[in-house]
Amino acid sequence: MLSTPHLPALIPGPLAAEEAGVAPATIRKWVQLGHLRAVGKAGRAQLFRLEDVFAAERAARRRPRTA
Repeated sequence: MLSTPHLPALIPGPLAAEEAGVAPATIRKWVQLGHLRAVGKAGRAQLFRLEDVFAAERAARRRPRTA
C-alpha cells in the first residue's frame, strides 16, 4: 500500500493570527519585517505553515520591544 507523505497544513493570515493570539496586522508586520514567510497563496490570501507562525510568535516574545 502506498502512503502519501504528511504535508503541513497551510492556513490564511487571519486564521494564523487567531491561532497565535495576535491581530492580523501583527502577522502582516512579521512578514514585512522578515520574521515570517508566506509559503503560498490562495487568491489574494497569503498562506502560512502553522509551525512557522508559532515559531515567529515565540521569537516575538523573546525580542525586546522598541519604542
